[in-house]
Amino acid sequence: MPFLTDAETSMAFDKLNPNKYGVLPVLVIMENGTGKALRLNLKAEFVRADGKHIDATPPEDVQRLSTVPKAPRIAGANPLPIPLPGRNKKGPLNVFEIEGYAFAAKLLPVGERVFGFFYFQTEPEPGARLYLTGIKDASTGKDFFYYDLPLDKQ
Repeated sequence: MPFLTDAETSMAFDKLNPNKYGVLPVLVIMENGTGKALRLNLKAEFVRADGKHIDATPPEDVQRLSTVPKAPRIAGANPLPIPLPGRNKKGPLNVFEIEGYAFAAKLLPVGERVFGFFYFQTEPEPGARLYLTGIKDASTGKDFFYYDLPLDKQ
């Protein structure tokens, strides 16, 4: 679920709305009803309506963003140079909540629920989707499934 408005973002980020800085926070809630423990090494991508994929921005990078939004990182594009010049370590997004509420679970036991945010340097758009991979059966290591979820508000 993308958090867009001040009212939505205030639930997690207090007075901060990351959208004002070009960062779209998307809350992911997963519940395991499979009967097997799941190992999570999630990779999240924002899929634009035109089909282009944008990788999630790690929370520590979000915290270093300056107030000027940069172009989104398209999957497969060369990310050099790292770190990018002009990053501000004391920027407006350098708050505990950005990293503290990021999705960090690595294991999802049977019947349990985990949640957290993924951050994308993009604007919300109609027809966009969230694509999640990296879910495996914890005992065998076999890929379990993936999610391709619409991000339009219902």
